[in-house]
Amino acid sequence: MEKLNRIHSRFVPLTLENVDTDQIIPARFLKATTRDGFGKNLFRDWRYDNDDEQKPKAGFVLNEAQYSGEILVAGKNFGCGSSREHAAWAIKDYGFKVVVSSFFADIFKNNALNNGLLPVTVSEAFLQAVFALNANDTITVDLETQTITIDATGLQESFEINKYKKTCLLNGYDDIDYLLSIRTDIEQFEKQYA
Repeated sequence: MEKLNRIHSRFVPLTLENVDTDQIIPARFLKATTRDGFGKNLFRDWRYDNDDEQKPKAGFVLNEAQYSGEILVAGKNFGCGSSREHAAWAIKDYGFKVVVSSFFADIFKNNALNNGLLPVTVSEAFLQAVFALNANDTITVDLETQTITIDATGLQESFEINKYKKTCLLNGYDDIDYLLSIRTDIEQFEKQYA
């Protein structure tokens, strides 16, 4: 996985609440078994008319040229619904490194962390302050200090993250990579009790 530490980026505001995993990546696109290629179908039914990539729907945020960046900012209760890991794959494959919301479904949050996508939970007031920004404004997410900052105003909040998952994201580790990183410690432990 890619190391993740400090992301300074413009953002894409998805103000909708209760976005479920079928809206993130519709079930008909779950046939692949690798993580590649899911980004093109992210929010597919909201992005295109009649499932036709040649007909983007006007007014949907991913189709609006003024919005771009590595940070997706979503309304509360993001990632609810089924437990499909493909939702995190699609967001990551599209190019987002961070998703910000005032509430995440637990399974989505864990799937995101396991796949190198950082879910940042903020207060509802902070979320609304982000939604009030202009398209060219930027946000800085600092995983090391566990802070998120609106650069234009300096408004900042702290966010929580599991210590183990933080270590994995900072180092670009999946679970196996982490175990390999502490291999020497494991071997020494085994020698003590052999």
